[in-house]
Amino acid sequence: MRGKQAIGAGVLALALVSGLGWAAQATTGETATDQITASKAGPARAAAVDGYQIVRLPGANVPNFQRRTVSCPAGKKVIGGGAEAQGNDAILVGSFPTDNGTGWIGLGRQNNYSSVGITVYAICANA
Repeated sequence: MRGKQAIGAGVLALALVSGLGWAAQATTGETATDQITASKAGPARAAAVDGYQIVRLPGANVPNFQRRTVSCPAGKKVIGGGAEAQGNDAILVGSFPTDNGTGWIGLGRQNNYSSVGITVYAICANA
C-alpha cells in the first residue's frame, strides 16, 4: 500500500482446539487474521473473548513523532492493537501498549513534511 504502513504488534490469537486445550499464537506483520490452524482432531474454533471490542482512534495529522493514544472503555484491558501512518513517505515509528495496559499508542513521521496522519486501534477485553 503506497503511502501507508500498518503494524499489528502483539496480537494474540487464542482458540479452543477441539478438546485439546487452549492454543496461542503471537502474530506480527501487516495482517493478523485467521492465524489459528486446524488440528488433526478437527477444525480450530475461535474462542469467545469476554467483552471483546475493537476501539479506533480515527486518523488525524499530528506533528512528527507525536504519540496518539486510544484507550479501552472502563473495566477493559488491551489484548492487542496496531497503528497506521498515512501520507507520502509516511513511516510508522512505534506501535505498542500503554504502560498501564488499558490502551494502545501509535506514532510516526514523514520525511519531507512536519506532520503525519496516524490512526490507532486497540483490541480490548474485560479485565
